[in-house]
Amino acid sequence: MASSLLDYLGLSPRRKRAGEPAPPNRDDESEFGASVAGLHTDEPEVGPLDADENKRLTRIKIFGATGSILLLIGSLGTGAIPVSQNPVAGMRLLSLPSRMFGTALSLSIGGTLMLVVAWLLIGRFAVGRLSVEVFHGTTPARRMTRRQADHTLLLWIAPIIVAPPLLSKDIYSYLAQSAIAYIGNDPYTVSPLNGLPPDHPLYELAGSVPNIWKDTPAPYGPLFLWLGQHITALTGDNITVGIFLHRMLALSGVAMIVWALPRLARRCGVSPIAALWLGAMNPLVILHLVGGIHNESLMLGMMLVGLELGLAAVDSGRALHSSRWRWLPSAAGWLLIAGAGVIAMSSMIKATSIIAMGFLGVALARRWGATLPTLRGLPIREWWTTYRHTVVALARSALLMGAIAVVVIVGICVGTGLGFGWTRTLSTGDIVRSWMSMPTLLSVGAGRTGIGLGLGDHTQAILDIVRPLGQLIAGAFIIRWLLAALGGRIHPIGALGISMATIVAFSPFAQAWYLLWAVIPLAAWASDRWFRIGAIASSALIATVVMPTSSNTTGIVLAQGLLAAIMMVAVLTALFFEEKPKWLPSIGRSGGGE
Repeated sequence: MASSLLDYLGLSPRRKRAGEPAPPNRDDESEFGASVAGLHTDEPEVGPLDADENKRLTRIKIFGATGSILLLIGSLGTGAIPVSQNPVAGMRLLSLPSRMFGTALSLSIGGTLMLVVAWLLIGRFAVGRLSVEVFHGTTPARRMTRRQADHTLLLWIAPIIVAPPLLSKDIYSYLAQSAIAYIGNDPYTVSPLNGLPPDHPLYELAGSVPNIWKDTPAPYGPLFLWLGQHITALTGDNITVGIFLHRMLALSGVAMIVWALPRLARRCGVSPIAALWLGAMNPLVILHLVGGIHNESLMLGMMLVGLELGLAAVDSGRALHSSRWRWLPSAAGWLLIAGAGVIAMSSMIKATSIIAMGFLGVALARRWGATLPTLRGLPIREWWTTYRHTVVALARSALLMGAIAVVVIVGICVGTGLGFGWTRTLSTGDIVRSWMSMPTLLSVGAGRTGIGLGLGDHTQAILDIVRPLGQLIAGAFIIRWLLAALGGRIHPIGALGISMATIVAFSPFAQAWYLLWAVIPLAAWASDRWFRIGAIASSALIATVVMPTSSNTTGIVLAQGLLAAIMMVAVLTALFFEEKPKWLPSIGRSGGGE
């Protein structure tokens, strides 16, 4: 088994057989990761859109903005409205959607569908037509400009900024756990139920926390709760203002993604516009990171900014230390330290992003001469003498990244006063049996099968075995992608994206927006048609299947809302894009066909 594992990792020595070709040159890079490297090809820059395409782009932008506005109106009835302090309660007009849930549901679903359709349509001006350029792996003749992409994203996000929380009530957990920290209790041991009892002045911040999370400690990093503490200090028990300020944090994360993603794409040889469209303009970003106010926005934004800063230093070719004192960093060296520090800070929002330190460390080790050794055909006694420089470079890089991570993480844990309790609550989300988690889905499926066969309910026992096994498998794959990046076959950004996809696939707990953990970094590197088709399809599918329904929404109400939404979108699509009689008003129609 050990020899098979070494062979899989590309490390097993082999004796030369008679008639076999000579072993590879010891200075050659390993072929490790060559198959996954096929996900990337460099993309050439192309010119801006012509006049006719600009008119079509404008029409699609307005169509998507209309969807966002409908979603805003519908969210007044289907959004995650707080149990108390409902800001629209008693307002005759604004509270109307809450009194007409079926209509609000239709508007919410219809607005979501329009937003997704607009995103798909505008993709032709970023990656090309799905059935032509994307499917055949070719480059479109023209792309929209960065300014057009930014304006479109702002236009689509603007209505969501003032909407109630969408599709999730996690924001109320954020408010309650931050309030617990604000009053001096430990949110990693005290739950909202115990930390904010009914007689407490801030009790209302815990009243809207979902029942499943009311008696669980905080699973988030101390930096995020420290930011939440300051929001609580500003807002007190005002839920509406607290939600708005947390949304500003989420928007700052989106702004960091928009800043870093095109730069990373250019560094990888991928079109910045294509990366921006697939990553930052993704409907999951608008619906879940902005609408749902999830802290993944900050985590991903800070992680990408840190990677861009760190890689800018590594790729610059400038010395990383001072010319006078080797122990003192140069300007490029400080940039590298800043980048690694920002990545470490992102892990204090949610711990998952810490793996980006490993891929930045690999890029630094490669700059210092490290390579993935081609050990096949090389006698074991020569391994150390041949690749000693690689081991030393990797050790230096690991020590530097580790030192920065320790200093930043310990500094945040001690400086915020929240300590290291977050290390004990990382698995809090495992109490949910999410169908989007592969190990959980397989375990629950096996448990249901056992019940059907009369063997009893052993679902939890299966979960206790399969979930840790899945995490071990994920860890093994992440090592594989680190080695592939070390071998130079995969850019560190691409290897990070694949690793994030691995984590999501084998995670014991997954949510719809977790797909962005992988899609956003991969958007900067992977340009293969099958990746883009899969990412586009999965993003559009998940954005539409996760609906704003409550626990007491009946099947007939959902069916009616869905049918009405589809009919509404069909009519609006015809009004926006189909040719109409000349006597009807035109919405900037571009004229002739495509």
